[in-house]
Amino acid sequence: MFALTILYVMTALFLAVYAFNAYILTLITLYFEWQRNGATPLPIKSPLTDAEEKLPKITVQLPIFNEALVVNRLLEAISRLDYPHELLQIQVLDDSTDETTEIAAVAVKRYQQLGFNITLLHRRDRVGFKAGALAAGLTQATGEFIAMFDADFVPPPDFLWQTLPPLLTQPQVGFVQTRWGHLNRNYSGLTAAQGLAIDGHFTIEQTARYKSGYLLNFNGTAGIWRRSCIDSSGGWQGDTLCEDMDLSYRAQLIGWQPVYLRDIISPAELPPQLAAFKRQQFRWAKGSIQCLKKLGQPVILSPRYSWFTKLQALIHLSNYLVHPWFTKLQALIHLSNYLVHPLMVILTLLTPMLIYYNSMEQIRFPLIYLSLGSFGPPFMYLVTQIMLYPKTWRQHYKAMPLLALVGGGIALSNSKAIMEGLLGVGNNFRRTPKFNVASAQDKWQDSVYRLPLDGLVIGEVALSLYSFWGAWLAATNGHGVAVPFILLYALSFGYVGAQGVWEARYDLRFWLNKFPAPPLDPDHDAPRNIRTTI
Repeated sequence: MFALTILYVMTALFLAVYAFNAYILTLITLYFEWQRNGATPLPIKSPLTDAEEKLPKITVQLPIFNEALVVNRLLEAISRLDYPHELLQIQVLDDSTDETTEIAAVAVKRYQQLGFNITLLHRRDRVGFKAGALAAGLTQATGEFIAMFDADFVPPPDFLWQTLPPLLTQPQVGFVQTRWGHLNRNYSGLTAAQGLAIDGHFTIEQTARYKSGYLLNFNGTAGIWRRSCIDSSGGWQGDTLCEDMDLSYRAQLIGWQPVYLRDIISPAELPPQLAAFKRQQFRWAKGSIQCLKKLGQPVILSPRYSWFTKLQALIHLSNYLVHPWFTKLQALIHLSNYLVHPLMVILTLLTPMLIYYNSMEQIRFPLIYLSLGSFGPPFMYLVTQIMLYPKTWRQHYKAMPLLALVGGGIALSNSKAIMEGLLGVGNNFRRTPKFNVASAQDKWQDSVYRLPLDGLVIGEVALSLYSFWGAWLAATNGHGVAVPFILLYALSFGYVGAQGVWEARYDLRFWLNKFPAPPLDPDHDAPRNIRTTI
């Protein structure tokens, strides 16, 4: 039991680091927000007001893979970009294996007839996944700057005018990232919870890192790159599932600087299916750990950044204070952020066991004091909503309890992703399905893109029952302080497991009614006909 007690204490300490870091980033953002509100606004003069012949050529890359339900919406939004057509090149980078290619080809031909310089580049091998598609597109790109949008995004028409000025006036800037908005935040409780989490990342975490000079990750979409930055940093590489984080870190390690524009919003569709959300988080968790393995040593050894910046980067890869060690610390925290999920699973497994064997008396300290860190993320999300929506923040913050359940409940799935990333098991880019849902009348349940029941629900339900047993042990053995935290794990795993089974009822409905269910392919790699769903 002594070894398990030590493991418990170390796990609680590491979790506390990540939790308390939410307080740090929130306070940093509040400090810069206070400075911004107290400063006299300067007049904004865009260099894009000059003669059009001085404007740069821009290539817009649209990587898609089996996006039949949203590809037309994407192309319509891109066609509304306010920029001279003769200076704008649009590349539809299509790796699809279903009717998406046919739909995209028809749309591309229509926009070509309208005078757009738009091409469809279809690959059949999908080597390198999204990174491979972006790299292939670059071989035919003519733009000095490269903007990119995933299939679920609807950028505003003035996106290019808003994001180009930093690149044109500051030659050291390598890329510009904007804030993600939400097309369907009010669709369900799940999408509301995701909106809360994404707001926190872009409003607090990205702002604090950018303003403090910490390493900043590109978020894969809704941004624009300098072509020379991509080339000099080694280009897009498909050896991780987070090619965006990989390239942005490599660029900053050789001296390029990022710009984050929080006030420029690019709306996107949030996954309405829990299984789709879990798949998205699985890919991000695995890819970030792959980046930690790949970039951890270069970050630590780089003479360009202080220790706190490096630690923040490393913590993030897993999800100016004056002292150099603080900067490196932030870099490490940044790179390894997803490690919180296996730490949560370890704590879930150890706590009931230690209570059962009466080994908790000597480790009350982590439970009582370190547990205060668990309020760091809710505090960060609260501040986020007050900053973004001063009058209506309560309406959005109501999703916080559900976010807590979902965030804890996906720990088992993300732990599997972390282990695969650390052990180098597989590297298949499993995309997040998009359903083109915005209102309650829109349904994803009958779509062929819906995902099947995740086998991990068995483990999630088992962890839930195990945690309920642990809560009972704590309550009956004088450890009442631990009961709320153990119950949170029990409810989190129980919710995610039960919701996964509940969503799978649609497949059962087809079976009971003796109707053939639309074919499901977890990886969306096989050709399928989805004409009836479009």
